[in-house]
Amino acid sequence: MAPPAREIWDADNHLYEPEDAYTRHLPQQYCDAIQWIQVGGQTKLMIKGRLTDTIPNPTYEVVASPGAWADYFRGINPDGKSLRELAQPIACPDSFRRAEQRLALLDEQGVHACVMFPTTGGMLEERMTDDIELAHAVVHAYNEWLFEEWSFDYRGRIFATPVITLPDVDKAVAELDWCVERGARAVLVNPRPVATPSGRTTSMGKPYFDPFWARLAQHGIPVLMHACDSGYDRYSRDWEGASAEYQPFKPDAFKTIVYEDARSILDTCAALVAHGVFTRHPGVRVGVVENGGNWVPRLIDLFDRVYKKMPAEFAEHPVDVFKRHIWVNPFHEEDMSGLIDLIGADRVLFGSDYPHPEGLANPAELTPEIAALDEPVIERIVGANLRELLTAVPGGR
Repeated sequence: MAPPAREIWDADNHLYEPEDAYTRHLPQQYCDAIQWIQVGGQTKLMIKGRLTDTIPNPTYEVVASPGAWADYFRGINPDGKSLRELAQPIACPDSFRRAEQRLALLDEQGVHACVMFPTTGGMLEERMTDDIELAHAVVHAYNEWLFEEWSFDYRGRIFATPVITLPDVDKAVAELDWCVERGARAVLVNPRPVATPSGRTTSMGKPYFDPFWARLAQHGIPVLMHACDSGYDRYSRDWEGASAEYQPFKPDAFKTIVYEDARSILDTCAALVAHGVFTRHPGVRVGVVENGGNWVPRLIDLFDRVYKKMPAEFAEHPVDVFKRHIWVNPFHEEDMSGLIDLIGADRVLFGSDYPHPEGLANPAELTPEIAALDEPVIERIVGANLRELLTAVPGGR
């Protein structure tokens, strides 16, 4: 019997940026902030005079094969090979760089639509926390490049996510308006503490950022929060004393434990709920992508325990708020049914992480965790939930 036809909407696709993605439209006064330099015959990225190795090969001329690390992230690595040994490198194809070729690839894969995220973009904000003007300038330069090369809504099937950085809330609102005017169906906000001019950080849930959340609800589009360099390596440095930057693909047992624990996204969602964003702005919707789902039971338990101790601190039970406003994309190897039991099938998103090596090589081929579900639930997770999240307009426009 042929498998049922499903319209697959993939919440987690990536493009590989060219070298000028963040500099083509960067104003002249910031031109020295992002530079490409040669180190030992390799092209490396330098930000504000500091060499970064968070992404070892930032030109992406050669990339790891899609899905090459999938077994590793399932805990299947009996020979103890390194990620480099498992990478199966290939020359970066045009379909990883350009919208027209990517659309043809979606047709080959049997994927109807996808959300497109940057690859380098998730590590830039952490390196600009001491220069808010630069951070906003670089974000806008990238968004201009993204719109020019991909558009924000390519034929109703590829939804490239422009980035919003929040430190200057007026600039964040202006950037949001600029993106929506050009067809953005969602925006990307990094799940991390927000830098302030004082040099300290704060929660994006504080009332100072209400103009952004209010405008977001007015536009009726969701915020997507993708895994990024959240700056949480500072906590591993507290324990290990090291000063090296965040390098997610370099073996380090303790840092990997901190990363796997998903503390940054747990803290971000806790802050959004506890600091009242969804109470003050009931039209706000958040999709959490490539942060897994294993943190959700812990956060729900924390919400429940804290609410029992201080119910007067919340307008309603925080678990109910979380379930109403937050959608979660679990890792493909995680317990799907357990997450569904906690937050409901209508709040779970499918994401392949294509073409990254830790993702799925064939996004339309159901993982065992999804295939074990009932067909109506499968259809909702792999298609309807993301489609509705991107097309519903709860507050009107």
